[in-house]
Amino acid sequence: MMGPQHALSGAAVWLAGSWALEQFADYHQSPLALAVGTAVCAGGALFPDLDMSGKVTKNQGGATVARTFGVFSLFAAEVMEKISLGVYYATKLSRDPRRNNGHRTLTHTLPFTLLVGWGTTALCAAYGKWAVITILFFMFGLALRGLFDEWAERAGWVIITLASAGAAWFTFANLPGGRGYPLIGTALGVGCFVHILGDMITRAGVPILWPIPIKRRMWMMIGLPNSIALRVGSKAEVVGMRIALTVVSALATVGLIAPSVLSRFDIDI
Repeated sequence: MMGPQHALSGAAVWLAGSWALEQFADYHQSPLALAVGTAVCAGGALFPDLDMSGKVTKNQGGATVARTFGVFSLFAAEVMEKISLGVYYATKLSRDPRRNNGHRTLTHTLPFTLLVGWGTTALCAAYGKWAVITILFFMFGLALRGLFDEWAERAGWVIITLASAGAAWFTFANLPGGRGYPLIGTALGVGCFVHILGDMITRAGVPILWPIPIKRRMWMMIGLPNSIALRVGSKAEVVGMRIALTVVSALATVGLIAPSVLSRFDIDI
């Protein structure tokens, strides 16, 4: 799945989940908390593709996440891709094929998702708002790059960086005091998991069962059969998925901030 659809799926899942929690568990979030959670989940839904590097010296190529902060994020993607490839070869079994890159390996696994969510929560709990502002800076940048892809492409990475810094600082200034912001780690972990699910409905699949060996393979790619799987970049993904996810996001947002609007149309909320 391509970057914009990944980011939109993260936003849609967080908004829909927040609406469900409010309706069925009476869990209410402030507008700021809801906006932060949605942005972090959208950014987190791009994060696993940090293993898809491009051309650092030419500031070209790579996944959406790799291009967010120009050569800096491209370099980080290059490092992550090499780490992922190294883990692949360190753990592969006899029937795992040879690879020349680490895309859709380590960062597309459940252990990585759990580590990202737990690590983010631990950092926020240990270092408070200074850890939060750093994490939000990166996640806001990814969210902007994914959700507003055409604008971001025109604006360039410098504008994205400045906008991310401004949004992170505003959030920092308005967050409550104290330490520990578990929803940030949860949102980032959920976003990574949504990314994995999104890639599972494409033809390539993901190694979601790693590190469980299956038929002498450690990196078994799991996904839908090719006959019903989405082709990355196809009209069904780019147009169909975007429309469906936008509708879900819009309905969930309305349900959260203006339930009276839905009730006028006799929609049971």
